[in-house]
Amino acid sequence: MTAVVGGPGGTGHRVEGLDKVTGAAFYAYEHHEDGMCFGWIHGARIAKGRVLSVDTAAAVARPGVIAVFWHANAPKLSKSPDPMTDVLQSDEVAFRGQVVAFVVAETPEVAREAASTLRVEYEEQPHDVTLVDGHPGLYVPKKVNGGEPGEVVIGDPDGALAAAPVRIDVSYSTPAAHNVPMEPHATVARWSDGTLTVHDSNQGGVAVQGFLAKIFLMNPARIRVLNRHVGGGFGSKGTPRPGTVLAAMAAREIDRPVKVALTRQQLFELAGYRTPTRQRVRLGADGDGRLRAISHEAISQSSTRTQFVEQTVSGTRVMYAADHRRTTHRVVKLDVPMPSWMRAPGHAPGMFALESAMDELAVELGMDPIELRRVNEPTQDPERHVPFSSRNLIACLDAGAERFGWDRRPSAPGSMRDGVWAVGLGMAASTYPVMCLPSTAKVMVDSHGQYVLAINATDIGTGARTTLRVIAAEELGVPADRVIVMVGDTKLPVATIAGGSMGTASWGWAVAKACRSLRRKIDDHGIPAGGLSAKGNTAMDVMRLTKRSRHAFGAQFAEVRVNTDTGEVRVPRMVGVFAAGRIINPVTARSQLLGGMTMGLSMALHEHGVMDTRFGDYANHDLAGYHVAVNADVAEVDVSWIEETDPEVNGLGVKGIGEIGIVGTAAAIANGVFHATGVRLRDLPITLDLLQL
Repeated sequence: MTAVVGGPGGTGHRVEGLDKVTGAAFYAYEHHEDGMCFGWIHGARIAKGRVLSVDTAAAVARPGVIAVFWHANAPKLSKSPDPMTDVLQSDEVAFRGQVVAFVVAETPEVAREAASTLRVEYEEQPHDVTLVDGHPGLYVPKKVNGGEPGEVVIGDPDGALAAAPVRIDVSYSTPAAHNVPMEPHATVARWSDGTLTVHDSNQGGVAVQGFLAKIFLMNPARIRVLNRHVGGGFGSKGTPRPGTVLAAMAAREIDRPVKVALTRQQLFELAGYRTPTRQRVRLGADGDGRLRAISHEAISQSSTRTQFVEQTVSGTRVMYAADHRRTTHRVVKLDVPMPSWMRAPGHAPGMFALESAMDELAVELGMDPIELRRVNEPTQDPERHVPFSSRNLIACLDAGAERFGWDRRPSAPGSMRDGVWAVGLGMAASTYPVMCLPSTAKVMVDSHGQYVLAINATDIGTGARTTLRVIAAEELGVPADRVIVMVGDTKLPVATIAGGSMGTASWGWAVAKACRSLRRKIDDHGIPAGGLSAKGNTAMDVMRLTKRSRHAFGAQFAEVRVNTDTGEVRVPRMVGVFAAGRIINPVTARSQLLGGMTMGLSMALHEHGVMDTRFGDYANHDLAGYHVAVNADVAEVDVSWIEETDPEVNGLGVKGIGEIGIVGTAAAIANGVFHATGVRLRDLPITLDLLQL
């Protein structure tokens, strides 16, 4: 295993690490403004209906209460690009927890107490919140998240499946999953002379700036969004959420700065979540394992307020060769909170189903699961029929098998025991698309040789500052400690959001271009007394990228132990090997991949949003009831990558690593459970009540 380390004097250690551990790094809610007041959201107590009235008398009578907004007195805003942020603009209630009132007070305690005294009269209507097979409202959308078609059919999959000597037809399900980043969504908004300044916890300040400009009918240049430190997002902070709009709206109305933070419970209702899925996978193969047909059909839910369709079958579209193929999404709009992005949208739940089905087919064939994948390796993108920019899945499988000790795995399920523990070894493949969007960067040097890199990137805890500094130092040929990195401010050069595993690929390319330009200037003219600067813009470079299928790949392995008395599942060992292009910073790269695999373990064994159908809300909407993996659940995680050069993806050969780590982990664990016990579980999470052996 090899990795590319940063330039001369480079270091993988966090630039902002000391500030974070000493409290010098301010997050959104920690910013203070003179005259600050505080907002508190009152959410709907019904799942569907209308707000008839809000009795605010008790709230406004409380000392310290400044204002109470509801749809009858809230200022009218321009229609939001995202219905989730279209707050207090009508009497309609589309889901439980929707914002129906907003209290502003001198302290957060007063605001919260006053919000609890509001008396809301509703006209309640029957609601439908249950995703089921055969729901009459299901339809095939034209497009799903990411712009892919809702359905692709190639050849005659039904006929090929019927004619295949070996067939499986299996169904899987994944529950709703919630992002719950450590830092909740928070905003501080202040108006001054017709300009708006917002400290906001988000994954891209330009996106927030654009949303607010449309809502308030403003020139974006009169809005400044700062997000210098962000405590995680997992996709939920990829677009503005209701608190951002409410803070800005209220601050304008009362002419004072307003601070808002969503509570942990409100994150389950107002910040998006991963939709539950129900998936059917059919595979038809010859006796040697070669696939004749693949059919992967998925259903998911969206809200009646919007259409968000998770791209659940996207991974299946690129993974394995088969002449006959069907990949279909269907969605139904229910009276539920709005789903949205969550780490590896589509691929995380979809690859659980596909990779579990491939394991089931291997069992049916009496074939090693790695060999089954090997014989179905495509020579080009099997649906788009274009070349892969690079594809090193087999190398990942081989390296992972060696590191894991796959050759010691007996083929018979249930044949490995350690006292009361049944032991199993499972594996699965991973993939995630490679994306790159235009970005700009500026680099400056003064006469003392101190460099400043400026780019409106967002560091959501991934180490973006550190990685960009490594890139700059390498391109400039200077020690990393001579480079200062400025991010998280819309006054800086425009850059894309931190999402889709495209941050380093997009920002780093712009940074490299800027640094190369500056270095040429220095080589030609030296550094004048007033210093020098140069910009890098990748808009034209991105447009010139050739037509290729661009993806990262990986292999996941898990040792699973199941207690035969209690059904308890433990995962003492996981191995992940990835082909993700050039690895800029091995330290933060390992952290990202390890975090993704840990989140996949959490998906496999713990995470489960439980819908209470009576009220139309997730009953376990806090971290006491919504379980995530903690230290005791995570033992040995071996993360590595292969050396991969891919000049076709972008100017740096970077593929992105933020999301691929979660993809495939749940399937590897589920396949390990089967190998340990002979019991095939197709519904996540895998809990001990399902394994009473």
